Amino acid sequence: MAKALVIVESPAKAKTINKYLGKNYIVKASLGHVKDLPKKDLSVDVENGFKPKYEVIEGKKKLMSELRDAVKKVDSVYLAADPDREGEAICWHLQEELQAKKQTKDSPAFFRVMFNEITKSSIQKAFEKPLMVNINLVEAQQARRVLDRLVGYKISPLLWDKVRRGLSAGRVQTVAVRVIVDREREIRAFQKVEYWTLDAALSARKPPHFDARLNRIGENAAEIPNQEASDALLADLDGVSYKVKSVGTKEKKRNPVAPFITSTLQQDSARKLRFSVKRTMMLAQQLYEGIELGSEGAVGLITYMRTDSTRIGGEALAEVRDFVASKYGAQYLPASPNIYKSKKDAQDAHEAVRPTSAMRTPDDVAKYLAEDQLKLYKLIWMRFVASQMTPALFDQTTIDVTATGKGGTGYTFRATGSVLKFDGFLAVYEEGKDAKDEDDEELKHKLPLVAEGEELKFRGLKPEQHFTEPPPRYTEATLVKKLEADGVGRPSTYASILSTIQEREYVSKEGGKFKPTELGMVVTDLLLESFSDIFDVRYTARMEEELDEIEEGKLDWREAMSEFYDRFTKDIEHAEEHMTNIKRMEKPTDLICERCSKPLVIKWGKHGSFLACTGYPDCTFTRELTVDLPDVEGADLSDQGDEEYCQNCGRTMVLKKGRFGTFFACSGYPDCKTTRQIGGSQKKQDVVLDEKCPNCDSQMVQKFGRFGEFTACSNYPTCKYVKQKTIGVKCPNCTDGEVVERRSKRGKTFYGCNRYPDCDFVSWARPVLEKCPDCNAPYMVEKYLKAGAFLQCMADGCKYKREIPQAVAV
Repeated sequence: MAKALVIVESPAKAKTINKYLGKNYIVKASLGHVKDLPKKDLSVDVENGFKPKYEVIEGKKKLMSELRDAVKKVDSVYLAADPDREGEAICWHLQEELQAKKQTKDSPAFFRVMFNEITKSSIQKAFEKPLMVNINLVEAQQARRVLDRLVGYKISPLLWDKVRRGLSAGRVQTVAVRVIVDREREIRAFQKVEYWTLDAALSARKPPHFDARLNRIGENAAEIPNQEASDALLADLDGVSYKVKSVGTKEKKRNPVAPFITSTLQQDSARKLRFSVKRTMMLAQQLYEGIELGSEGAVGLITYMRTDSTRIGGEALAEVRDFVASKYGAQYLPASPNIYKSKKDAQDAHEAVRPTSAMRTPDDVAKYLAEDQLKLYKLIWMRFVASQMTPALFDQTTIDVTATGKGGTGYTFRATGSVLKFDGFLAVYEEGKDAKDEDDEELKHKLPLVAEGEELKFRGLKPEQHFTEPPPRYTEATLVKKLEADGVGRPSTYASILSTIQEREYVSKEGGKFKPTELGMVVTDLLLESFSDIFDVRYTARMEEELDEIEEGKLDWREAMSEFYDRFTKDIEHAEEHMTNIKRMEKPTDLICERCSKPLVIKWGKHGSFLACTGYPDCTFTRELTVDLPDVEGADLSDQGDEEYCQNCGRTMVLKKGRFGTFFACSGYPDCKTTRQIGGSQKKQDVVLDEKCPNCDSQMVQKFGRFGEFTACSNYPTCKYVKQKTIGVKCPNCTDGEVVERRSKRGKTFYGCNRYPDCDFVSWARPVLEKCPDCNAPYMVEKYLKAGAFLQCMADGCKYKREIPQAVAV
């Protein structure tokens, strides 16, 4: 009989741990939380110290029964969930359910074991000194869960009543949306300002040529507000000479960055790998819990990924220093380990996110990892190794050039450039950036060797107009950085927050950047009307600090709940009476109903704002509103009155919203079903071709559909002939047919034989009728990769590939 039962969260983690513990242990998985607040009611007894009423999750009852049976057969139970608040709560709930209410001498003892990495030594150390469940951590998690339940359960019904059913509010998610909405309003309110720069193109005795930018006019900083000022400078500098005033060279040091914590991992993964926060955390979880490495079996490749500490354990530090010295040489190894400061409230019981062994390089594990797993492991490994290397050294040169204008004004032009002298940690890793900075600009500029007083050859002046730019929308990386800097939420929760605000349709992504939807802006404004204190960034950050104090045993969680609830109750009472009812709100416009000539107003419906007739219910006219509701006060509605007429029956066209976006539809529906797609651009008109339909002899036309242009019969729908698009290549399979370009149901281009189904040739890549020089296969395909365009053989076992010059690649 096994002497101990070990319970972890996931089967993958159970498999990895099991091989280190031996036959005296049974390892089972709880599959995450086993108890939660039921959804049927509030499940928080506010009058009785905010006592939560947890229940075993419906789908976990069978599992709990199996675990109870397992507990009866062992002497000890080790609870080994993740080392954080959520893990501690899982352990507490397991102990509540599995531990006998009446203890006897035969009852198994319950212990808590924690490890930051799933390695043999780490697990053995944890089991040598098991702990008890930390009730402070449990109460911190419980406080967060109760807070979120109170906010969601009390506010969501208000949104259902005032806006639409199915909406929700969250203590942290609403603040995240507010941050995005505030940035959008900054962008919309931004007034661009014109300014100019002036560069002098110069050359010295030695190459290369270089540009120097106007830096000072007399004793003042150079400011060129408009073209008039720029033209005046050009006139004053016409024909003058340029001389080197000073040359300064200094050594500039760039230090390595700390190993990853959760938030910096999320940010750099988003910048460098284009992974969402959710995907990053999912992949990190897989690497932490264990990957099958051939004969080694399942191995945890990284330390626990939810951490805010940059601390590195002594063994790991010694190992990575040995690796740097042997791999890169003594000049890359600092005299003493690099120590990085963690945030003031960081939990230093944890370590930074790092590989469990620096000796296990990405190349060593590449064959065992999926592509995205390898990318993330490589990023973590490089950052960790680089963090224990020497700084990079640059020679930064600044050249000041003087010129005296025809009017006697002195001008100073400056050129700055940097040259990498010693790469240091940059030999392994460079941190991603959200935007280019001065360092990047300096590295682009190569400067000649010049001497003070040297006369320079003038090659021209380059005036350039610029405009100040609004602040950028948030990406996942910059939003995580902003939330962390403001103390909103915790990095371990950002993945769920960013997913939720998109799923709720409060924000959308455009080009990888967050933009609030109309719904997001409306809901945010409504909530701030009545709950400006609860959804204040600083107040939310303070609540996170209180959760930390509960975890540290400095604050009773009921006290924190009571203080919050007193404030929250007053806000709820105010909101129930005063919150704006968007459903009933009407905003007047200058537009007139085309049916009954009564004024149109802006109203709110299931799909957002729209124009409606004030004559309702006698007149039911509506049309889509093409401006956002929050800005409608100042919106130009003149274009809303432009009439569109049906080309088939002459009735007016009305705006509708469908699964593929906004479109015009005939108001005579269902008698007339004419529609016209709109959006970023008007739908292109059919182009009549000098070609007859082979089926009905009608004229062929070029049409423009969802997936691009195509050629079809003008007699549609009577004749449904569509001309297949050939690519001028005979089918390499049957040699009788032609290869044609086709579209899948999802709109993806592929290539097949026009004799289908008689010939089943198909290819995602464009075939080229050229024999493979290696295996003599009858054709190859064009492949477009990051490295360029290639011709590649698709025959099994053949790896022939050659680059296609971009100029001739089709």
